[in-house]
Amino acid sequence: MVKPLTTITPNTWAFLRDPMIAPTGFREYDARWQYPEQINLPGMTALGLGLGTQIHRHRIRPDIVVANDYRDYSLAIKNALILGLIQAGIRVHDIGTALSPMAYFAQFHLDVPAVAMITASHNPNGWTGVKMGFERPLTHGPAEMAELRDIVLNGDGERRAGGGCEYVAGIRDAYLDDLARDFKMTRKLKVVCATGNGTAAAFAPDLLRSIGVDVVERHTTLDYAFPHYNPNPEAMEMLHDMSDSVRASGADLALGFDGDGDRCGVVDNQGKEIFADKVGIIMARDLSRLHQNAVFVADVKSTGLFASDPELRANGVTVDYWKTGHSHMKRRVREIGALAGFEKSGHYFFAEPVGRGYDCGMRVAVEICKLMDRNPDMKMSDLRDALPKTWSTPTMSPYAADADKYDILARIVDKLAALADEGGKIAGRAIAELITVNGARVILDNGGWGLVRASSNTPNLVVVCESPESEEELRAIFNGIDAVIRTEEGVGDYDQTF
Repeated sequence: MVKPLTTITPNTWAFLRDPMIAPTGFREYDARWQYPEQINLPGMTALGLGLGTQIHRHRIRPDIVVANDYRDYSLAIKNALILGLIQAGIRVHDIGTALSPMAYFAQFHLDVPAVAMITASHNPNGWTGVKMGFERPLTHGPAEMAELRDIVLNGDGERRAGGGCEYVAGIRDAYLDDLARDFKMTRKLKVVCATGNGTAAAFAPDLLRSIGVDVVERHTTLDYAFPHYNPNPEAMEMLHDMSDSVRASGADLALGFDGDGDRCGVVDNQGKEIFADKVGIIMARDLSRLHQNAVFVADVKSTGLFASDPELRANGVTVDYWKTGHSHMKRRVREIGALAGFEKSGHYFFAEPVGRGYDCGMRVAVEICKLMDRNPDMKMSDLRDALPKTWSTPTMSPYAADADKYDILARIVDKLAALADEGGKIAGRAIAELITVNGARVILDNGGWGLVRASSNTPNLVVVCESPESEEELRAIFNGIDAVIRTEEGVGDYDQTF
């Protein structure tokens, strides 16, 4: 039986012997904990035993790809997880230090059904977690995570014979070869490659050079202390650094990658940050010329241009707005047969014939280079300026405790629904529609909107706003949404503003 967090503390005899797992670490579509405050190594072994038990219960072939990101504690955590998987009778294929999409690729390359990637993704040091699944290219969603949580916390893990572990070499090279395939640039392209000293440093520069890109490296020395900033291309700190690098080097654009390489951020040739949903529109336009009547999925944090852009409409595009989260998006892309899914955080999901349906920042980088190659007379700023003008905020995250955030959000959604029902206004405009598939997206009568939802990964709410009119209206929309949020005492300060 896994003991409650409150009964075990670090630097005790029990901490080195007994599993300690905070229940809040089991999130909607992966697991995240602060280490070692919320989970210890015996707790990771219990998680491995639980995951192995879940694999057997679903009658999945008991083989799994396991990998870890480049953090100083990730190897120990992976080894603890592997021990539990072996105890559950699972055959482990350890591919070493990797990007999350490299682990997903290995499922296909090795014909292995399951995956468990040890990574805290873009979370800062002190966090760890697991992205896992056993129905490629999908990863666990809410139902699977709830089932796994109950198995682990109830101590229902079942030991079986037949487990083992082998190290599999050569996956990195196979992964990079698969990404590049036979593509080579036909135009000159100079690209800043920013990795924030994270795991992508061991992949992205080599990949870009292999397809004929002139690479300007930025913070591409592996350093798990992250001495400059946390690798997160959704954070303005990293985007501003990429902008400075473009201006200093005269590069055509910058590509930035998060800590586990499943996201990609873009800065144009003028050093202007392009939020990932707008990059998604640029890519959707390009792909819809190649694939008429394409279907795309966009998450609820993304720009309204997916629905209103005249070029997408002219190309017969159908767009489905869906729940934020890599597991939700992957599942939706497969469910409706979409060509691609675009998430404002920078997770993109390319299905056949472009990709295999999982999120891969390296794949995004290659496809952006191909896009530029297909448009030899265009600069990235030209592609950005060709979009209808909107004003949007970055993704902003006010603090809300993990134990409270969903209850807080439910009350906020109720208040926004009541405001809409009463004919209330935000930014002086009537509320035309309220989408509650994932939090509340308040759509105004001119197409402007504001979103509030709960973060699935961190103790925060998430707020995003967009105006088709002006910066002033954008701030008014944010102030209107924030005023409702501030009626809840459990909401703290924002991590960034605009």
